[in-house]
Amino acid sequence: MKKNMGGTDKLIRVVVALIAGLLVYFEVVTDTFAYILLALAAIFVLTSLVGFCPLYGIFGVDTCSKKR
Repeated sequence: MKKNMGGTDKLIRVVVALIAGLLVYFEVVTDTFAYILLALAAIFVLTSLVGFCPLYGIFGVDTCSKKR
């Protein structure tokens, strides 16, 4: 896997995942939507840690700042 996510993109994903987790924790979001939101938050954190987003690969997006 070639990394295709830059630092800013990773940070935004972690912040969005944290906000989603807090919304579920404080029961602002409940029921089925809460599980969907937690699943998306987990995917955001996982892709941030790995530095690779499969959807970016499909659409040819690369936010990594490495020179080629």
